Amino acid sequence: MGTLGRAFYAVGFWIRETGQALDRLGSRLQGNYLFQEQLSRHRPLMNLFDKAPSVHKDAFVAPSASLLGDVHVGPSSSIWYGCVLRGDVNSIVIGSGTNIQDNSLVHVAKSNLSGKVLPTTIGDNVTVGHSAVLQGCTVEDEAFIGMGATLLDGVYVEKHAMVAAGALVRQNTRIPYGEVWGGNPARFLRKLTEDEMTFFSQSALNYSNLAQAHAAENAKGLEESEFVKVLHKKFARRGEEYESALGGVHETPAELNAQDNVLLDKVPKA
Repeated sequence: MGTLGRAFYAVGFWIRETGQALDRLGSRLQGNYLFQEQLSRHRPLMNLFDKAPSVHKDAFVAPSASLLGDVHVGPSSSIWYGCVLRGDVNSIVIGSGTNIQDNSLVHVAKSNLSGKVLPTTIGDNVTVGHSAVLQGCTVEDEAFIGMGATLLDGVYVEKHAMVAAGALVRQNTRIPYGEVWGGNPARFLRKLTEDEMTFFSQSALNYSNLAQAHAAENAKGLEESEFVKVLHKKFARRGEEYESALGGVHETPAELNAQDNVLLDKVPKA
């Protein structure tokens, strides 16, 4: 490195060190509000090559989830915290009312050994439990994928079928309608009852309702969040919207009923 190169390197080093020092100082000044990032360094939606994620306006994508490339999410579906949906070499399509729960991974395969193209397609009102892995597979409407289950290339789960928690479903396995499969490798365990299959739709609906509460909470600004926090602390109750999403019912104090009007007065006019 010549003299000029060393000079540029030194100047660049000083600028970066100054920026880090200012960031640390700013963090100290923010104190307890450090977690409130006005400009998030994480991007839930990211273009890849010539593809961009497409998310319906009524769907919920958690701030810490990552949707990359050719990913399509339908209405009333929810992608929860820590999920990764990577549509890089193929497409991911998720229907309506489906929930992909926390820390799950959905990926695709360009093709298998026989040359079959393997996108990942998940139908309507499907529940995918926490930390599941879905790779180049198809899941039909109102199916249920348990927590920690793994579905490999070419797996096909029919409507109202269930993959038990922790199961490993091998390549090109087809799970028929109304059956429970589990184990490593997964195998047929038993038939589902009518009540169990009905529960799958209800489970998806419960998550759609809960996602609305999370979406509303994530959309709040700092001032609104702090104001509501004070009221909730005063009355030692959770918000009615959150409680109703969880199935709870209670009477709301008059002060909380009036909070929307108060907050409208606090919002600065454009």
